[in-house]
Amino acid sequence: MASRRDEQQAEVRLKVMRLISQTPEVSTRQVAEDVGISNGSAYYVLTALVEKGLVKLGNFKKNPRKGQYAYLLTPKGIREKSLLTHSFIERKRAEFEALKAEIAALEEEAGLAGEAIPSPRRKT
Repeated sequence: MASRRDEQQAEVRLKVMRLISQTPEVSTRQVAEDVGISNGSAYYVLTALVEKGLVKLGNFKKNPRKGQYAYLLTPKGIREKSLLTHSFIERKRAEFEALKAEIAALEEEAGLAGEAIPSPRRKT
């Protein structure tokens, strides 16, 4: 079983890889903002993905800003993203089932088993 830290790191990698596949020309600063991590963490994650061969770095040929790069998922990166997505879905389904069981137990404890509980309504 993976530790909570490993799960969090896998989730960050998945978010970064999803972002790269949607927007290859994304900057490190934008990765940090969109994923909710620091600039240093974004740089570290991107560098690690490149070193592992999951992402390759290419520059825009026709871009006047020659310093701008594009991050591209490699075939190995696409496979890793797929595996991360699969494990993320499994983990979230397990969490969902645990929450449903907890809600059912709380409803039974409160004498509400089987009753529909009205959802709070927002004032408009």
